[in-house]
Amino acid sequence: MPLAYVALGSNLGDKKAYLEEALHRMNAHGINVQKVSTWIRTAPYGVTDQPEFLNGAAEVIWEQDAASLLKELLAIEKEMGRQRKRHWGERNIDLDLILFGNEVLETEFLTLPHPDMQNRDFVLRPLAEIAPQKEHPVLKRTMLELWHDLQEKAK
Repeated sequence: MPLAYVALGSNLGDKKAYLEEALHRMNAHGINVQKVSTWIRTAPYGVTDQPEFLNGAAEVIWEQDAASLLKELLAIEKEMGRQRKRHWGERNIDLDLILFGNEVLETEFLTLPHPDMQNRDFVLRPLAEIAPQKEHPVLKRTMLELWHDLQEKAK
């Protein structure tokens, strides 16, 4: 089974508790969590008039396809009471499927790898921690290289 990578984030309530609850629910849903990054505090991305985030990433094993993993992640968000009030807005939990093995996919509901991951420190920093040598299947750069590239751009 290919390894998949999920970005986790929260910026409402007890952020750490929400992230840990999401990991617990992922395992309960059959998403086998292998590794989890440290949690990092980050500024909001896109829509900046909201509280700071706590973000991280998890390496997981899922025995079905990418679309069914996305469906499970969305079900967990719903179980946890996520409300989508505005695009990139506040949320108690956010679970984004970033990579699914080396799969490259574009459907109405899912694009793999995540189309903007290379521009997001809050995605790359945790991925560089838990999977530094994992290669982006399109850009052919490792997570560590992409994170370093992003840091250079920010200077």
